[in-house]
Amino acid sequence: MNIRTLLAAITLGSASLLATFSVQAADKKVVVAYQTDALPSSVAIANGEFAKATGYDIDFRKFNSGAEIFAAIASGDVQVGYVGSSPFAAATSRGLEVKAFYLSSISGIDEALVVRNGSGIASLSDLKGKKVAAAPVSTDHYQLLALIKSLGLTEKDVQVFAIPQPEIVASYNRGDIDGGFVWDPALSELKKNGKVLVTSKDVADKGAPTFSAWVSASKFADENPAFLKGFASVVNKYYASFAADKNAWDADSENAKLLAKTLGGTPEQQAAALKNLTLLTPEVQASEAWLGGGENSGAAKILKDTAAFLKDQGKVSEVLPSYAAFVTPDALVNASN
Repeated sequence: MNIRTLLAAITLGSASLLATFSVQAADKKVVVAYQTDALPSSVAIANGEFAKATGYDIDFRKFNSGAEIFAAIASGDVQVGYVGSSPFAAATSRGLEVKAFYLSSISGIDEALVVRNGSGIASLSDLKGKKVAAAPVSTDHYQLLALIKSLGLTEKDVQVFAIPQPEIVASYNRGDIDGGFVWDPALSELKKNGKVLVTSKDVADKGAPTFSAWVSASKFADENPAFLKGFASVVNKYYASFAADKNAWDADSENAKLLAKTLGGTPEQQAAALKNLTLLTPEVQASEAWLGGGENSGAAKILKDTAAFLKDQGKVSEVLPSYAAFVTPDALVNASN
């Protein structure tokens, strides 16, 4: 073989090798949808750590609601997303195949019904005849309807508007609505001219618990278990940091500044919102109480109970026999912190 033939062979081999690498890189692309909830792990969206830890090219896209995210997953535009349990129950009841692999938070005081000053609402008994809003098919929408039902009222007694959070804030500030069941940064905005009437935890205690979770399209989860495990490890790292060092997450911290840049609001609002979260450790999440119990999984039970409520409300047409297939502890087992 002469030198020209050798160089041609080397060049051809290098080109083939580069083509292989290009195909592999292309295969490692994923679109991840997130919302404006204040979460410690959102810092990793801002600083690129999710991409570094997983080795994937991640396109993070911000959405206004879980319903929008599930529509994007159904269309194939999104593979992983951050959602609430109510749109989760609705989507799976309609046949969408997804799996929750990490519970971001459970019912706490980070979501609440805020009523406007001057609205004439001093207690829950004053809701009759008022106008309130929540994001469509969100956990807040579900809990608002559940709250109204627990009071012996209907949507004829309380006008409920299902509109996106930015519209809720605008309508509230104009005085068009009397209150909104929201999360941050809308929660902080509504509090400026109102008061918290009831929190998500209060409604959960009345029998309508919720959770928020990272979910994946089932096909993507089955084909990319290492990605989900790496993603979960990053979330674990930031949750552990938040639990161990509150000073690193105060209003003057770099973390709070990154959250504000990524999610909106101010560092002060983000730091305050983080304090309202109810977070679960990886061990608790992976236990039977939440993701690891199959038919007895707490998360699966919440999905089924939520679906049953949504069917009573005419929001879905069917409740599945089981929702165990839509939750998995696999990404949390042996995930590093």
